[in-house]
Amino acid sequence: MLLASSANPLVIAHRGASGERPEHTLEAYALAIDQGADFIEPDLVSTRDGVLVARHENEISETTDVAARPEFASRKTSKLIDGQTLTGWFTEDFTLAELKTLRARERLPQLRKANTAYDGRYEVPTLLEIIALVRKRQSETGRTIGLYPETKHPSYFRSIGLPIEEKLVATLGDAGYDGADDPVFIQSFEVENLKRLRGMTKLPLVQLMAGAFGPPDLPGMTYAEMSTQPGLADIARYANAIGVEKAMVIPRDASGDLAEPTALVRDAHAAGLKVHVWTFRRENYFLPQDLRIGADPAATGNVTAEIHAFRATGIDGYFTDNVVEGVAAAR
Repeated sequence: MLLASSANPLVIAHRGASGERPEHTLEAYALAIDQGADFIEPDLVSTRDGVLVARHENEISETTDVAARPEFASRKTSKLIDGQTLTGWFTEDFTLAELKTLRARERLPQLRKANTAYDGRYEVPTLLEIIALVRKRQSETGRTIGLYPETKHPSYFRSIGLPIEEKLVATLGDAGYDGADDPVFIQSFEVENLKRLRGMTKLPLVQLMAGAFGPPDLPGMTYAEMSTQPGLADIARYANAIGVEKAMVIPRDASGDLAEPTALVRDAHAAGLKVHVWTFRRENYFLPQDLRIGADPAATGNVTAEIHAFRATGIDGYFTDNVVEGVAAAR
């Protein structure tokens, strides 16, 4: 199952069942597992005391109630991270005990109003807690449930003395995840940290790429260059798969509809790389123009048809916020 294939692609729960619960919470991961996801995806950042926790970014004002907590008002600050100045509250300025006093909230309340009913209920989970959840649900269901962690801003965290790679590999290894066939992918938008990881673990690695920009740790390099045949051959020397933005596989035309597929899937397969695509979401706001239903950006459109179009290109897996639809479309 690990790398899967186009005939039976992996369904990766993007930050858990984040279309129905606040993202990166144990409750979102548990729901995704119950809904049949093959893998759950925690984005990992570090606390001040070196514990790996799951947040989409290390700046947490959008995903927790930290801005409303007067005891932490003085922690608000500005930092330069991957070339961008961000202002807010950052995980590396909090101990795990302090983060555990915060509560998660919905990141997209304007599109997912129903999810705001869960604001204030859930904690920020640690990687160890996520692994424990997976082990418990595997025992209960008899299913293999994979982990798909992303190292967030690894060069930045290394620069401040909180490296992610060593802690991640050690934690996974202690849990028995250390082989090429174990149900774990480690992903990153950076390059050098994946190469570092390649020297530390046999677990499959995934080079993330977006249609614009380039890896934060390699100024001057673009993901467009990396997606060429020579670029993919280079990636295959240290990674097992690429995780790509949807538009790199099927762009949209001038009307906002799906256009003709690119050669990326074919070229990646020729280089020996699997292709996982991100991210499928059911709200009209995220869908091609011709797959939207009605005018409300928050209304549910035809995400199943979008997934089928991408499956036809031969992709090997995909990330989705909506696991029920994702599983149905995969089978």
